[in-house]
Amino acid sequence: MTEPMSSRLDELTLGAISLEDLIDRAALGELAGSFFELFRVPLRVFSQRGLLVEARHEPEIYRYLLTIPAGRERVYQIIEKVKAIEPSLGQDVVFECFTGAAYRVSAIGHDGRIIGKAVLGPYLPASVQQVPKDLLNVPGVDPEKVKELLAAMPRARSSTVAQIAQHLQRNLELILFSGHKALLTSSMHLASVRESYRDLAEKNEKLQEAYDQLKELDRLKSNFLATVSHELRTPLTSIIGFSEMLSEGIGGPLTNDQRDFVTTIHEKGQHLLELISGLLDLSKLESGTMAMHYTEVDIASLVRETVQTITPQARKKEIRCSVTIGEGVVSHIAGDPMRLRQVMLNLLDNALKFTPSGGAISVRLEMGTLGVAPDDIDGAVLFSGRQPAIRIVVADTGLGIDDTEKQKIFDPFYQVDSGSTREVGGTGLGLSIVRRLVDAHRGTVRVQDNQPRGAVFVVELPVGAAGGGFVSDPP
Repeated sequence: MTEPMSSRLDELTLGAISLEDLIDRAALGELAGSFFELFRVPLRVFSQRGLLVEARHEPEIYRYLLTIPAGRERVYQIIEKVKAIEPSLGQDVVFECFTGAAYRVSAIGHDGRIIGKAVLGPYLPASVQQVPKDLLNVPGVDPEKVKELLAAMPRARSSTVAQIAQHLQRNLELILFSGHKALLTSSMHLASVRESYRDLAEKNEKLQEAYDQLKELDRLKSNFLATVSHELRTPLTSIIGFSEMLSEGIGGPLTNDQRDFVTTIHEKGQHLLELISGLLDLSKLESGTMAMHYTEVDIASLVRETVQTITPQARKKEIRCSVTIGEGVVSHIAGDPMRLRQVMLNLLDNALKFTPSGGAISVRLEMGTLGVAPDDIDGAVLFSGRQPAIRIVVADTGLGIDDTEKQKIFDPFYQVDSGSTREVGGTGLGLSIVRRLVDAHRGTVRVQDNQPRGAVFVVELPVGAAGGGFVSDPP
């Protein structure tokens, strides 16, 4: 689980940080170098983990002692003792070397705790006027040599070194303050990002759960529609069949009123069967179980036949129907003839519903490029695969479709919320089925602008394409 912001802030205020967290090593190295250049006193800065930076020039006397076995051992002992010094805050420790030189060790503190130390030295105090006996007693040491080298070592008064240490402390406090401010800002930002990420992760988890639930509900809905549709078709087929036999007089002669009643039963039964078939087709399309039988289709003949099928209904409403085949149209494509006929019938039935008496419905076939509108032939087509397609344009002079509705009309059960829609009725499945069947043929369908009124549906079917993710035959 993500660490809360409050715990990270507690770490900062409680001091659970190191000198490395608060200070830039390069900047500290520049500070140490400037101190050495200015005061000629070697400087080393240690954190709790070890040496951070150093600025020094090894005094010649120490170089000489390192060449002598006994002297080298004594120097290493001094180094370890100086490293082991742990001064208190505000109280420096001065350590004297057997050479007469001295080291001044100061604690580096932050928020009331020690996070490191600074070591100034070795330097030769001004009070040392002669070679210490401890240095002369080192086996193998040349008295004249060490006297000469000790005299060449820079001298400094103890008070001066104390002032240097205080000056160093002030500079370190400024650096630590700036570093702490930057670290606090960065940590707060990081904690905020972590908190935001945690909230986002929780929301994503809830969204995923909601999505899974909706997906399961959609699956149950599709299964329910398929089951109910299948169960309703059996008794409905019997109703339609018996009404036809009664109409034909198989059950005996009928009066005129009885014949009208039976005809009404037959017509309403057929209408109900169409609605049930639409529900069943939609459930199969959503589940991907609809069988698609691809073969060579004469698309021009298919369009003419479907227009002739709806012509009697159009004549009753005094609506003119026309078919235009453009030049160079490829008449044969690969597809499922029954499903393509269903696409055309749904589009034409939709046009009939919304076209008033005296209107017109036109169907036009022309060649085009898949996914590229005719008015963009010089633009997007340059970046497309230039896949040729047959474009079927179904236009009417009806009420038209508002721009805000054009992307919604292909959704299942969606109907334009207007009085005219309620008058013509329907389940809102026709256009949804059209889009899914066209997708199965790897084509596209869209609504085109038609001013000032009417609707224009454009179906594009790629030439030579077959299949679209559905099985060729049911399992």
